[in-house]
Amino acid sequence: MEGTRPARREDSERCGELCQEALGLLQQMRGGPLFVRRETGLIAKALLRPGGLDRLLANPRRLVLVGTLDGSVVGMAMGRLDDVGETSLGIVDGCYVEPAARKVGVGGALLDGLVTWFTAHGCRGVDISALPGDRDMKNLLEALGFKARLITMHRTL
Repeated sequence: MEGTRPARREDSERCGELCQEALGLLQQMRGGPLFVRRETGLIAKALLRPGGLDRLLANPRRLVLVGTLDGSVVGMAMGRLDDVGETSLGIVDGCYVEPAARKVGVGGALLDGLVTWFTAHGCRGVDISALPGDRDMKNLLEALGFKARLITMHRTL
């Protein structure tokens, strides 16, 4: 049985492990190394520092959820509120489910949990990044009603 819940202090070590796994997989994907350094680097560093999860949990503009399968933490998602002019936008900083626990609804449940939180905080939309070639992530996002809003092009020099 899968489910989600807010992360707790005692999830710190497991969240750190999941973060390291996610960063390792991202590094192997097209566009991943730069994405890790630029887009996910700060939140990953914050989570991996001693007490990092505690600081994220203490921030009322952030939410960290864990996904469980048969009582074990197998995934996590992090989101934040971002003020854009007179409105707020929900930003998904990361969503990761370990490969052995995919395709059973954990990732969808994590994202649904963040969307519910964003909605309750008056957000007018939600942004999440997906790497080119990460078809599984794009399929999940499209199934949840996400559509491309911006495509970032890059040229290596």
